[in-house]
Amino acid sequence: MSSTTSQIRFFRARVSAITDLTPSFRRFTFGGADLADYGDPGYDQRVKVVFPTETVPLDAMPIGDDWYTQWRDMPEEDRPPFRTYTTRRVRNAEHEVDIDMVAHDVLGPASAWISRASVGDEVLILAPTTAHTGVSYGIDFVPPAHTENLLLAGDETAAPAIAVILEQLPPEATGIVVLEIPHEDDAAYLPRHPGFDYRVRARGARERHALLVPAVEEAAAQLVPAGEGAAVEEIDIDTGILWEVPRTAKGGAALKSARLYSWLAGESGAIKSLRRHLVAEQGVDRRAVAFMGYWRLGRAEN
Repeated sequence: MSSTTSQIRFFRARVSAITDLTPSFRRFTFGGADLADYGDPGYDQRVKVVFPTETVPLDAMPIGDDWYTQWRDMPEEDRPPFRTYTTRRVRNAEHEVDIDMVAHDVLGPASAWISRASVGDEVLILAPTTAHTGVSYGIDFVPPAHTENLLLAGDETAAPAIAVILEQLPPEATGIVVLEIPHEDDAAYLPRHPGFDYRVRARGARERHALLVPAVEEAAAQLVPAGEGAAVEEIDIDTGILWEVPRTAKGGAALKSARLYSWLAGESGAIKSLRRHLVAEQGVDRRAVAFMGYWRLGRAEN
């Protein structure tokens, strides 16, 4: 398989197992010899999964160094769709990778593939290799070395990343997890960490984020007292990208220490509201808030 660099490339992988973990979370185990050097830098490592459709095969995907420019220049109907996911687990010796995806109503090419996929189906995964060294800019969890508490929050699309973060944090880490999920039974998805208070809310028939936003505000008030609000540069989520991970020039944490480090991910409208509350109203240093708009209501995004 051609590579974009020696440290990141497209891997061709075949579905070897499908496991329904909860009503909303489905684990796809991918296998194949090409995964022998699939890298796992840790925490919430983002990867791109390219899906075939009934009209566009995987081989239509450009995989060279300038793949994105080539993909963007293709006629829309000829582009293989791709979406962003989190590497859940890597087993290099077995040539296997787990990626957990949210199973919901078919709204686009990714959800269509998730709903109909079977063992033997193939995808492409753009991910780091085992040769990767240094900072991975696909990791958005970059807390200061000394952090009193962590606030991990999001909707179901953030759950796989939160799960990996919880698994990899040291046992002495402390904080609060706030997660909004579609169904009560989805709460079983998250691994347990002894230092975290879990506030998992099942929305059922309620509007999206009706439970997430107030739960995060309550958690922030508990973790840090309200201070003088800092200025927030508003982002137009219709035209801009709601994504900011505070880093130094060398890619490390922007602060040496912080009373609270917040990691927020999910639907852009809710994440924008939460970021504004933490920084402008609660007074949290914006250099201690990582926020990622994974998706936008009413819009399919790669």
